[in-house]
Amino acid sequence: MKRIHSLVTGGAGFVGSHLCDFLVSQGHQVICVDNLITGKLENIAHLRRHPHFRFLQQDIIKGLPRFLGLPRFLKDVAQGFPRLLPKADYVFHLASPASPVGYMKNSIETILTNSIGTYRLLEYCRRKGARFLFASTSEVYGNPLVHPQVESYWGNVNSFGPRSCYDESKRLGEALVYEYHHKYKVNARLVRIFNTYGPRLNENDGRVVSNLITQALKGRPLTLYGDGSQTRSFCYVADLVQGLWKAASLPGTEGDVFNLGNPQEITILQFAKTVLQLCGKRGAKIVKKPLPQDDPIKRKPDISKAKRALRWEPKVSLKEGLGRTIEWYRGRIGAV
Repeated sequence: MKRIHSLVTGGAGFVGSHLCDFLVSQGHQVICVDNLITGKLENIAHLRRHPHFRFLQQDIIKGLPRFLGLPRFLKDVAQGFPRLLPKADYVFHLASPASPVGYMKNSIETILTNSIGTYRLLEYCRRKGARFLFASTSEVYGNPLVHPQVESYWGNVNSFGPRSCYDESKRLGEALVYEYHHKYKVNARLVRIFNTYGPRLNENDGRVVSNLITQALKGRPLTLYGDGSQTRSFCYVADLVQGLWKAASLPGTEGDVFNLGNPQEITILQFAKTVLQLCGKRGAKIVKKPLPQDDPIKRKPDISKAKRALRWEPKVSLKEGLGRTIEWYRGRIGAV
C-alpha cells in the first residue's frame, strides 16, 4: 500500500508536534519543517529517530530575492523553498508564532509567514496536487460583536495595533486560500483554531493556561488581566488534532472554513479557580492587572458546522485535560 506523505510547517511547535505524533502513528511519512523561532526541538525529540519522520530546520520566508518588481518577485518566491521537497499528499501549514509574546516579538516574521509563506505553500500544492490546510485563528474575529462566533461572521479586528501583525496576516492567509481554491482549484481549506492547551504548551509564552498553571505550581500569586469576567473556551490539543485531520482528509471539505474549539465557555476568573483547585493551591492570591489593548472580552466558537460536516466535537473535559497538562508542567518545573 502506498505510504501517505505529509508536510507539517511549524511542526516543532505546540500544536504542530502533536499533529506530527498523530500522523506518524497513522503510518504517514512526515516531513516537519520549523525555523525554531518559537518551536522547540524537545517537542519532537522522541520522533527524530523514527524511520517515517524527517525534520528540516528551514524558514519558509528566508532567502527571498531583492525586490525586482512584483511579477518577477512572486515568481522567484514561488520557486524557492518548496522545490526542495518531495511530493506531499497533505500540507498542513501551522507555521507562525501564535501567542502574543511570540508574535509581538517576531511581528514582521509573523506577517511574512502567514502571507509569503502561505503563498509559497499554495503554489507548491497547485503544482503537486497536494491537499492544503491553513491553520488560521479565532483572532480573525477580533473583539467579537457576534456571540458565539460562526464562520460567516466577518469579525471586529483592529488593523492598526499591537495584535494586528497576527490577526491581519491570518486574514490575508485566508484570502490567499480562497483565491487559490477558486482560481486554481487547489484542494485547500482552513480552520480557525480557538484557545488550545495541553502538554508542550510553552510555559513562557504568555498564554493564560501556561501563565496560571506555572504561577500556581510555583506558589506565586496568579495574574489576571482585567476583572476576570472575560470569557474563553479551552480545547485539549488531542481533540484539536483530530479536527485538523478530519478537515484535511474528509471529502467535501475543500474550499471551506471550520471553527475548531471547545464551545464550553468559562470566565477567566472561574478558570483560575479551577487551576488552583487542580494544583492543590486553593488559598493562592489572585492579582488583577489592566486588560491588554485589543484583548477580546468574549470568545466562544459555534462548532455546528464541524459537528455536521466533520462529525467532530471535543471529547476531553476541561478538568481531565487540565489534569494531564498540570502533570506535564509539574515534571518540567521539578526538573528546573
